[in-house]
Amino acid sequence: MNRIISLVFGLLLAFMVASSTLFIVDQRQFAVVYALGEIKEVVTEPGLKFKMPPPFQNVAYLDRRVQTLDSPVFPPVFTAEKKSLVIDWMVKWRIKDARQFIRNSGPVIQQLESRLSPIVQAALNEEVTKRTVGAVLSTERDAVMRDVAKRVEGDVKAFGIEIVDVRIKRVDFAAGITDSVYNRMVAERKRVANELRATGGAEAERIKADADRQREVILADAYRQAQIIKGEGDAKASALYADAFGRDPAFAQFYRQLEAYRRTFQQRSDMMVLDPNSEFFKAMRSGGPGAPSAPATRK
Repeated sequence: MNRIISLVFGLLLAFMVASSTLFIVDQRQFAVVYALGEIKEVVTEPGLKFKMPPPFQNVAYLDRRVQTLDSPVFPPVFTAEKKSLVIDWMVKWRIKDARQFIRNSGPVIQQLESRLSPIVQAALNEEVTKRTVGAVLSTERDAVMRDVAKRVEGDVKAFGIEIVDVRIKRVDFAAGITDSVYNRMVAERKRVANELRATGGAEAERIKADADRQREVILADAYRQAQIIKGEGDAKASALYADAFGRDPAFAQFYRQLEAYRRTFQQRSDMMVLDPNSEFFKAMRSGGPGAPSAPATRK
């Protein structure tokens, strides 16, 4: 019985020793083999690997995938115009040399990021201070990111990493000058609006004056044409009247008297004070041209 227990115990001990000499490397990891605190080997190929059991050798794993570092809180950055900007950035990086990485930062990625953030911010400050606000916001934004990436790439070579990309996520004015910038933008928009209104008003007055001038010209020309036509009509009418009245003077005189009556007696309430024997009522007394004269009144 004691032999069986000893055998089982020996097998378990052998299994534990054997398992401590095996380790698995994932394709997304680096495996760093230590021997008494010294790096003996960096395994980059995935699969089942062998090592000596602890405490003779230990294994630490590093993530070989692309890492993302977001900007922590930093003071505002001043541009070439002495305007302060709050800039949020993002860095994509990954481990290139695992041995160099561990020698400088240890196996903890967060320790490396705490050292990388000031380097990126310093490079960003140097690039932004050479440019204006408009350049940082639009025209040279890509150039700023490229130049920052080049500067950081040169500064972190000793860390055993490579910079994949640097991106500016947000650019905003500092809280202290946001109101002044906004008020200046409002004033500029008002100035432009007033200029446009003034230009539009002047153009409207010019169009109105031109329209009034054309109206006067058209009315004057129409009046001239009307007077010409009216004159021609009056001349033709006068010629017709003269021809008709010349043929029968008595009828002409009778017609003129009727026209005088028509113009005089417009309404029933019209009143005239005349001598009954006045020449004005001659046509009424005579009965028209060619009618026999009324008999004389006997005394």
